[in-house]
Amino acid sequence: MSTAGERARDDGDGRAGVVMSAADERLRRWRLVLGGGAADGTGCGLDGTDAQMDAALAAVYDQGGVGGGGGDGSRGGREGGLGASAPRVARWLGDIRAYFPSTVVQVMQKDAIEKLNLTRLLLEPEMLEAVEPDVHLVGTLLALNKVMPDQARESARALVRKVVEELERRLAQKTRAAVSGALDRSARTHRPKRVADIDWDRTISANLKNYLPERNTVVPSRLIGYARRQRSVQREVVLCIDQSGSMAASVVYSSVFGAVLASMRSLKTSLVVFDTAVVDLTDRLHDPVELLFGTQLGGGTDINRAIAYSQGLITRPTDSIFILISDLYEGGVRQEMLRRVAAMTQAGVQVIVLLALSDEGAPFYDHENAAALAAMGVPAFACTPDAFPDLMAAAIERRDIGQWAERHLAR
Repeated sequence: MSTAGERARDDGDGRAGVVMSAADERLRRWRLVLGGGAADGTGCGLDGTDAQMDAALAAVYDQGGVGGGGGDGSRGGREGGLGASAPRVARWLGDIRAYFPSTVVQVMQKDAIEKLNLTRLLLEPEMLEAVEPDVHLVGTLLALNKVMPDQARESARALVRKVVEELERRLAQKTRAAVSGALDRSARTHRPKRVADIDWDRTISANLKNYLPERNTVVPSRLIGYARRQRSVQREVVLCIDQSGSMAASVVYSSVFGAVLASMRSLKTSLVVFDTAVVDLTDRLHDPVELLFGTQLGGGTDINRAIAYSQGLITRPTDSIFILISDLYEGGVRQEMLRRVAAMTQAGVQVIVLLALSDEGAPFYDHENAAALAAMGVPAFACTPDAFPDLMAAAIERRDIGQWAERHLAR
């Protein structure tokens, strides 16, 4: 039995190996982190599973990796290589899935695609069947959609559908619950049918004049409550999505949310994507996979043209929510874009600008345009997918979106 500060390590064939002290374990971890010649300073050798893990890391982060040349130095900034061989890459994909958790596998795949230019190999069906599907990989496949050979297209669709279905399982129920609850709360009535439907805060505020000091109570002369949700359309929602290459993850999440919102009869949901042209994909909202393959990542950006088209979709301004998802790098007429946003808000449209809808952290965006929008009462901020349902609820209830963002999102 190992003592405190020691660990039993596996030698790679399933048998318990040597017992390592805490100091040896620290050296082992540093050896795996540093890799290459820089690891010589640790004086720690690797064998078994550790050596195989190190080789998988070296393929991307070291010179002299699989298919690459030799070289020394730490992992940071060094050039790796998997060669141009699909079988070699497929073996590497199998190795990293065996040695690392899926979250780490997804990061390593993303790094390999970016650092080693493996996009061409992703067009081969056997490669698509070997990779770990995630949002970033879907974005890469969508960017390659127009050059994808027919034999790879079905594998790509299967991979995209797997990611979409997982996102729907994670996000759909929360979104429907948040939106349905907000619609119920936003429908006010002075004749609530049940005690549970009474909005006590508003009722007390409206009846403060009836306060009885001797009884220390308020006698309500009228009640304010929530009406039951109607069957007719109560809100129009327009999702306007920038499909430039930097917005890939946002396009994926927006498409999934668009499909979920479109499934709710109390909402009329439209979805348009744009670069320098505008494409209305509302008729594909029933199938988010088909919707995603209708996008074309990359190209320029004309936000003004997209907003102009979206304005034509709005028939009930005071009951409408317009969500622009863009990094705000405008290639069109900037002043006209700002004028259109101002006109929409003045007409009563609830306008929301998301710089990103993803888990990727702080996005790059046009700070000047974001500041101009904020000056007219339309704050621009990034939103995570998990926070989006509550954002929709806030919009439906016409709460202050700027205050909501300050409370719910880290700047």
